[in-house]
Amino acid sequence: MNLMEVGNFIDKILPKTDIIMVVLLIICGLYYSFKTRFVQFRMLSSVLKILTERSDEKEHISPFQALMISTASRVGIGNITGISIAIVVGGPGALFWMWLMAFFGGASAFAESTLAQVYKSKDGTGGYKGGPAYYIKKALGSKSLGAFFALILIITYAYGFNGLQSQNITSAFEVYYNMANPNSSISFMQSHWPLIVGGILTLFSIWMFFSHHTKIGKISSLIVPFMALAYICLAVIAVLMNFEKIPMVFHMIFQSAFDFKAIFGGFAGSVLVIGIKRGLFSNEAGMGSAPNAAAAALTSHPAKQGIIQAFSVLIDVIICTSSGFLVLFSLTYLNNIGVDGKPIFTALPLVQHAMDEYYGKLGIHFISISIVLFAITSLIGNYYYAQANVKYLSDSKVVMNLFRISAVLMVFIGSQMDLKLAWSLADLTMAFMATTNIVSLLLLGSIVSKVLNDYNLQKSQGKDPQFSASKLGIKNAECWD
Repeated sequence: MNLMEVGNFIDKILPKTDIIMVVLLIICGLYYSFKTRFVQFRMLSSVLKILTERSDEKEHISPFQALMISTASRVGIGNITGISIAIVVGGPGALFWMWLMAFFGGASAFAESTLAQVYKSKDGTGGYKGGPAYYIKKALGSKSLGAFFALILIITYAYGFNGLQSQNITSAFEVYYNMANPNSSISFMQSHWPLIVGGILTLFSIWMFFSHHTKIGKISSLIVPFMALAYICLAVIAVLMNFEKIPMVFHMIFQSAFDFKAIFGGFAGSVLVIGIKRGLFSNEAGMGSAPNAAAAALTSHPAKQGIIQAFSVLIDVIICTSSGFLVLFSLTYLNNIGVDGKPIFTALPLVQHAMDEYYGKLGIHFISISIVLFAITSLIGNYYYAQANVKYLSDSKVVMNLFRISAVLMVFIGSQMDLKLAWSLADLTMAFMATTNIVSLLLLGSIVSKVLNDYNLQKSQGKDPQFSASKLGIKNAECWD
């Protein structure tokens, strides 16, 4: 079976897996929003205090570093190219469904990260490891399902998403190749530049993937806040430069979002499904990825990491909105119809041309640098998630090193991949992974409630909450007693 046949097979089964995943995401978000009384908003005032908690334990990842690792993975190409694709393919209304998914998805993020903290384990190097594979095994008693989740996450993040991140880093340089060689008969992907970019990324990956886990947290905590703030600021300036278009843009968003004929006429490819799916790829709430970082943090109560990860979803949706507005407020988007009725630009080129419209060549440079930084930090975060699940499957150093080598190779291979196939593979594995995690979350609602109620009770008594699993009758939480 060649790559084209693989792509066609994936395209056939994706609509069914997408519908199942979207329905479960909605159910999970609604369930935990009401069960926790919208903890994702009630507890926002606690975020700053939790993030600034200090510890003398140098071998552990801090709550802030755990937030930056998870944000590094969330804030990636999905926030730029993914949003652009969603708007072009599904319409402006896709942005509305991303907002709605994030509104409820914050509760799912709280639940999965809280459970990851409760059921974490020591990793043998002085730190902690955990995530859905661990709470599926310890809380649901299913070792085989935990192993399946770990395997599908490794495939999704180390190979699917990191291949996609690498491909997008490479494609960020295409605009410069075209500017320097306007009359060349050789396309960018046919030139030697993808090999050069892939080689540089491979060397960077070797340095990061074979480093100690705390370095990943430190690098992410330095890059992520700066690049996120800079990107948001430029988007705000672009909107202010075109403030007279605000009513028109919001009219486009809501008109497209509630075009029910279009939604139900082709549900699997509708603005609703595309918006929710791209929103999930971006904010990862309920997918089961961020809990792998949350479990590694040193904290006094599992609910604290749940609150922080719910806040991470808010950070992501702000950046997604920035990308959406950069596109929708531009003339590039309004005139993005070719003579054949198809869009002239999509994905990264659409955002690059919109930034050129606002800021000239400086805008193209900034968005290209942003893509590279967003994708590099996502490479780091994605690898971290996959590494935690390799540890779940095996403690062998040989297995871990073989995994690291394969993950590095995938970064190089990804830089040479076809964009459509890369997205399709990532979407398919994401659907299996998210479905497994969401079903598990829905079965563990009583544990989440116990932990949250314990946190709220201690807070109401003026205490800094300290967790004891045995006092709450929670079994197999070996790190908490």
